[in-house]
Amino acid sequence: MKPKLKKYFEKWCKIVDKALDFYLPKENVEPKKIHKAMRYSIFAGGKRLRPVLVVAGAEVCGMSGQKVLAQACALEMIHTYSLIHDDLPAMDDDDLRRGRPTNHKVFGEAAAILAGDALLTYAFKIASKNGKINGSAIPEVVHAIAVGAGTEGMVGGQAIDIEMEGGRWMKLSRKKQEEVLDRIHENKTAALIQASVISGAKLAGASPKQQKALMEYGRCIGLAFQIADDVLDVVADKKLLGKKGSDKENKKLTYVALFGLDKSREMANALVAKAKKSLEIFGNRGWVLSDLADYIVERTH
Repeated sequence: MKPKLKKYFEKWCKIVDKALDFYLPKENVEPKKIHKAMRYSIFAGGKRLRPVLVVAGAEVCGMSGQKVLAQACALEMIHTYSLIHDDLPAMDDDDLRRGRPTNHKVFGEAAAILAGDALLTYAFKIASKNGKINGSAIPEVVHAIAVGAGTEGMVGGQAIDIEMEGGRWMKLSRKKQEEVLDRIHENKTAALIQASVISGAKLAGASPKQQKALMEYGRCIGLAFQIADDVLDVVADKKLLGKKGSDKENKKLTYVALFGLDKSREMANALVAKAKKSLEIFGNRGWVLSDLADYIVERTH
């Protein structure tokens, strides 16, 4: 990560963590176990990519990031809920997340399910308020994150991903494999990333042209992020990733499985270049989003 971007991330991660602590119920509030489980996963050391995208999306359109903190926290809650549910035995059945036991391993499956449900619904509670921002943008923002998180977005992508598990994708034609792979990750990964950056922009009163540019940016970096993840699953230290097992062992449909490492890296870099081109209308104000696109494919975990 470039030094200037690292400083930006460190600043906003601290601010977002403080805001998350404020918005989330404390552990001593009933139901204590659920609130403790929610906080366990929220404060497990995530990158805070989606909240930073909310902030950067607002700032590139002329609004202070401080004004969209509620929205930033809402996106992190939705992302964290998805990870809790992803790790469940009925889904990916993972024991580790970010180097720590997964939520259901600590609190049990029932509590983990409810903690995820609670984070999702709490996110919409917060997003419906969004501090003192002009309320006219809030319905659009709530709609954008609902689309990004639901069956038109993340949940829809997860559903297709599950259908392809166990090597079932291998029975498809090559063309169909590529189509399904893109559809999975445009929904499962890119949709919520798009929702993050566009919701910040909408709250800032972005023009239709700005919103179109940021939607394209979000789609491109979302896919690049997933391709980078697929590459890291093969080449990175599992301790750094904080997980065990691999996509290859689980016969998952990935970019590396279809295209190999070198081609996958080329595809990710091409998407980053396209994402950065979409930012040209913002001039120098787009530096955070531009540097962030580079970081997505350069990261080591």
